Amino acid sequence: MPAEIRLVPCLSDNYAVLLHDRVTEATAVIDVPEATPVIAALEAEGWNLTHILVTHHHADHVQGIPAVKARYGATVVGPKAEAAGIPGLDVAVVDGDPVAVGSLIGRVLETPGHTAGPASYLFEGEGLLFAGDTLFTLGCGRPLECEPPVLWASLQRLRALPETLAVYSGHEYTLANARFALSVDPDNPLLARLMAEAEAKRAAGQPTIPSRLGEECGANPFLRADDPAMAERLGLAGADPAAVFTELRARKNVFRG
Repeated sequence: MPAEIRLVPCLSDNYAVLLHDRVTEATAVIDVPEATPVIAALEAEGWNLTHILVTHHHADHVQGIPAVKARYGATVVGPKAEAAGIPGLDVAVVDGDPVAVGSLIGRVLETPGHTAGPASYLFEGEGLLFAGDTLFTLGCGRPLECEPPVLWASLQRLRALPETLAVYSGHEYTLANARFALSVDPDNPLLARLMAEAEAKRAAGQPTIPSRLGEECGANPFLRADDPAMAERLGLAGADPAAVFTELRARKNVFRG
């Protein structure tokens, strides 16, 4: 495949992701939580930044854009619904729009829930999904600007994508997510294995992303709100999956395990 990926830790627990096309030398960064580490990563690789792909408007995903754009002149692409909150936006995209980074062709998936109009970027030919703060490894974003059922609908949409996709999310939240997941799904062997793997990676100073979508579908409780066994464990047997998801999210909001 012509794509190369570099993960760039930023702030306390954010990630930016560099996507490089070896064919054309075009390079994109997905979100810019802060400029300095992104610039350092680009300089270390000798890559010229051509695109900035923005998932949503929160400051910890966009505040580094002005400095990075000023240095490289990169084209800023982001969701039209959140254009007012994205500095330097050049191209406002909506659901289904194509996004090209050199010869790498992706498309926009609108995935509202965490915010009102975020974008996930699917590069299916490369097996890559950049999900921002919609879908985390073993978790999901907090629904801040929409009601929980809206986020549940977006997660169902992502869940239906090819299970081989590598999912890149915006934060290193995996251990906390796994602890919560085990509290509501304690007998899941896949979840237990993923928790152990995540602990080993963090102990070694390694990131826990990307994850595989197929494993998320089997271990992430927020993707399984329509599983009758999950509803039963929550005392919601027979409830609408949206209500189960809402309960899961409410429990996660106050979980301190």
